Amino acid sequence: MIYKVLYQERLIEVPVREKTQSLYVEASSEMEVRQMLAQRPYNIEFVLPVDGDYLEYEKQNENFKVENV
Repeated sequence: MIYKVLYQERLIEVPVREKTQSLYVEASSEMEVRQMLAQRPYNIEFVLPVDGDYLEYEKQNENFKVENV
């Protein structure tokens, strides 16, 4: 399954919508996504599963790229 991760670049940053970044990761669960990204200094806000029509919509975004973590 593909997950969309919304995060801040630095752990100490307070979540502000205008500074929120996103990336896409393929994993079997939300926990696996969080474990894969644990080494990065990200302040993870949300991990959202992306499938069906929502996935097709996200694929239309020019920044859509599934990362290999």
